[in-house]
Amino acid sequence: MTVISRDAASAASAHPPDATQNQRAARWLERTDRLFFSLTFASALLVLAMFCAMFIMLLKGSWPALDAFGFRFFITQVWNPVKDQYGILAQISGTLITSFLAMLIAVPIGLGIAIFLTEICPPVLRRSIGVAIELLAGVPSIIYGIWGLFVFAPLFQRTAQPWLIDLFAPVPVLSTLFAGPPYGIGMFTASLILAIMILPLIASISRDVFETVPPMLKEAAYGLGCTTHEVVLKVVLPYARSGVVGGAMLALGRALGETMAVTFVIGNAHKIQSSLFAPGTTISAAIANEFTEATTPLYVSSLLTAGFCLFFITFIILAAAQLMLRRLERLPGGTHS
Repeated sequence: MTVISRDAASAASAHPPDATQNQRAARWLERTDRLFFSLTFASALLVLAMFCAMFIMLLKGSWPALDAFGFRFFITQVWNPVKDQYGILAQISGTLITSFLAMLIAVPIGLGIAIFLTEICPPVLRRSIGVAIELLAGVPSIIYGIWGLFVFAPLFQRTAQPWLIDLFAPVPVLSTLFAGPPYGIGMFTASLILAIMILPLIASISRDVFETVPPMLKEAAYGLGCTTHEVVLKVVLPYARSGVVGGAMLALGRALGETMAVTFVIGNAHKIQSSLFAPGTTISAAIANEFTEATTPLYVSSLLTAGFCLFFITFIILAAAQLMLRRLERLPGGTHS
């Protein structure tokens, strides 16, 4: 027994107890956890710092134009680089109109595509159509612009524009909105190109959100005798409404800041016109077209002020969307998506 106890004591002295190893492992995990927290916190601060840096840079560059023109810079549409007179009301109007029309066209179609893929489409076609939508979302914007200028605009000028002008001619308000010679390019054409661009984004996000709806909810609705469109309207959409709104707001953010595709097909006219078929411009298109031609400090500052205005508009719209999402999440069924 004495020999056995001596051997056990020597073995215990040769190998430290498990408690020491556990303490070392705990300290190592604590250090790695602190490092992970620091890295993630620094990443979050980096995003905030970049946001603040862009805001300060744009505000500093915009100050000469704001000092020279004041608030009338935002409520006049005079854009004359020769006389150094600038106003961006036409650019603001074009940005808001094209984005609104694009959303008006793309949101219903995108939701319809998502509903078809999740509720109606045969399983054989579901994957291929979904991949096609994702590939369409990856097409560069300049490709959309070239296609719109050389393919879509001439076809639209020959076929749809004359038909729409004749169709709405007897209607008092619509006759003004869809009036004028068929240029092919213009505000309405830019809106259609924007709608095609943001359509895959809306469809893919809505499809992913609709797939999170629990199958038992839909099966219960079908068991009560509901039809497919009743299940979609009364079960799927209420359950996923916050996700649908979030996807639509992401698409709106892209539409507001789109540059190259709009620049190709909008016509780039610094003037507000009553007809949607007439040429116009947006803030991003004006900056892309004229930044390399800006030769005076006031000209450069005016373009930077236009960029600051677009930055502010996008921020306000996305902040309003966040408030809307929070209100939707407080409603019954709004916290699931």
